[in-house]
Amino acid sequence: MGYQVLPLTRLIEHFERLPGVGKKSAQRLAFYVLNMPREKALDFADAIVEARDKIKHCRVCQNLTDQELCPICSDEGRDKSVICVVEDPRDILAFERTREYNGLYHVLHGLISPMDGVGPEQLYVKELLGRLRDGQVKEVIMATNPTVEGEATAMYLSRLLKPVGVKVTRLAYGIPVGSNLEYADEVTLYRALEGRSEI
Repeated sequence: MGYQVLPLTRLIEHFERLPGVGKKSAQRLAFYVLNMPREKALDFADAIVEARDKIKHCRVCQNLTDQELCPICSDEGRDKSVICVVEDPRDILAFERTREYNGLYHVLHGLISPMDGVGPEQLYVKELLGRLRDGQVKEVIMATNPTVEGEATAMYLSRLLKPVGVKVTRLAYGIPVGSNLEYADEVTLYRALEGRSEI
């Protein structure tokens, strides 16, 4: 084996374990951290530990927060009659960037995937059902990704929610702006036709 500095090797290995970080990126990040002033490196380490210790799930929607309720659930100006169901807290950030949606959210923290051993009981499904008991919610939007697992989860939840008496809708999927029809696959074209609207 060549020359190795054990603490540096450990740091590189830890960065490599992060999703989407390969060996070269891990090395670049490790050397960046090594070149930080000690105070900044300690502040970085503290931020990781503090986030890990203080961030938890919102008791209502399961979004990430450092309070009992996330800022969206505690916002009195939000439309409480609509819940948008998403797979991951990052999906909320995407919707919030549009500034068009003013309802509430519910984070499943995953999708039904029998191949990976993930069933409905591993997701926050019963918490979603609990939110519908008071009759205030009129519509639940299924905003899971258009993958096999996302579709299966949306269909499962749809069948579960219909008897409760709420309207269950699915995000329309279609042709991305700026793309050509000839490159679209059959499912995308079908979804685009299905989700068409009057102009």
